[in-house]
Amino acid sequence: MATIDPSASTTLSTSTTALNPETTATPGVVNIGTRRSILARVQADLVADLLRKAWPTNEYVIHAISTMGDKNQVTALHDFGAKALWTHELEAMLGESEVDAIVHCVKDMPTQRPEALTLGAILPREDPRDAVVLHPSLSSDTTLSALPQDSVIGTSSVRRSAQLKRLYPHLRFQSVRGNVQTRLRKLDESIIDGTASHTTAGAKIGDSQTVEENQTEGEKPHYSAIILAAAGMIRLGDQKRISRYLSTKNMEEVRIEGSDEGAPQKEHQRRGTLYAVGQGALGIEIRKGDERMEQLLRPLNCRKTWLACMAERSLMRTLEGGCSVPIGVETEWVDGKKQVESTHGGLLSTVTKLAGDAASTSLEGIKENWIGAEGDDELIMRAIVVSLDGTESVETELSKTTMTDADADQFGRDVARILVDKGAGKILEAINLDRKIIEGQGDA
Repeated sequence: MATIDPSASTTLSTSTTALNPETTATPGVVNIGTRRSILARVQADLVADLLRKAWPTNEYVIHAISTMGDKNQVTALHDFGAKALWTHELEAMLGESEVDAIVHCVKDMPTQRPEALTLGAILPREDPRDAVVLHPSLSSDTTLSALPQDSVIGTSSVRRSAQLKRLYPHLRFQSVRGNVQTRLRKLDESIIDGTASHTTAGAKIGDSQTVEENQTEGEKPHYSAIILAAAGMIRLGDQKRISRYLSTKNMEEVRIEGSDEGAPQKEHQRRGTLYAVGQGALGIEIRKGDERMEQLLRPLNCRKTWLACMAERSLMRTLEGGCSVPIGVETEWVDGKKQVESTHGGLLSTVTKLAGDAASTSLEGIKENWIGAEGDDELIMRAIVVSLDGTESVETELSKTTMTDADADQFGRDVARILVDKGAGKILEAINLDRKIIEGQGDA
């Protein structure tokens, strides 16, 4: 039986503001499970605060534990020989009724959940894009293409490294573990001076050793930049550290060699990446048949984020790809006026809106989004499968009217079929030949 650490529990005070739902949930204590990291606690606090506003007569208690992925902060994620690194212990607690709900980043959730558990709600999506954080000695307008040959980029995600290798073959990629603050500290302590940042460049994503294992005791890391999820940075208030966002909307000035005049020319090219399935979304998992929790969570659910995530997860499940396989997605909604909208930001914001300006997750935004989500909307999905070394890739884009869970599930299957028809199956089969690289779950 899982043991709750009382020292890690926080009782939240009740709120005086309510949504005035038509019915009243049974008053009592609601126990919420989460990971021990600061980001996980911030996310659990967000959920508890929204519940307090909707149902102020209840008491909400957060229980934080260390999961397998939290306990081992050295081994690269792709070298783990276990699945559900971030969810297994929490789901065991939920199944044993030690907590009433658990808060996850949807991207960390395996596509196959325990039979007795289900998703009760998904909050409005925060900015789902990947973000580049540069070494503090570099100018904030430095682009990845402008970094010197063999500059080291820190990421534990094979999805990120595979896509970036495809776009920036001159860069090196190494694992960087730890919570957001730890990764930022490792970046800030890195030594870079033209070539100094390349001294550990021999260990790449997919090698058996991580960057920490290649360093001698006391040696500083050599990251020129690290790649993190923008959503986590924003929730922690660290968005000012973000140098640029990675998405298909990004255009970057790159040098083109071999021009007619003999001098390098410059042109703008799309240099973006697709994000992880479910990235930027918070899911709340509950026990199947728990009508009380279903009722409590109903006002919090964002229908459009839910449908987008269901379609993305259907894609990954159909391709039989774990969370650390190089599968990237990007989803957008097109409303009745054909206005393209992203799937993040509470009340949906345009895809060009910077994360720093994104609307905060307000209860009013959640309520309006949930109630008004039954319109005849089209969902656009872009998806990519990339080989680990970035040399092979298959991508596609498809749109479909998506109004129900069944629509979303079929949409994901349709996109997966197109990718397979284009050759994604061969790429994934080659990746699966080396299971030690992709057995780890999670895309930090």
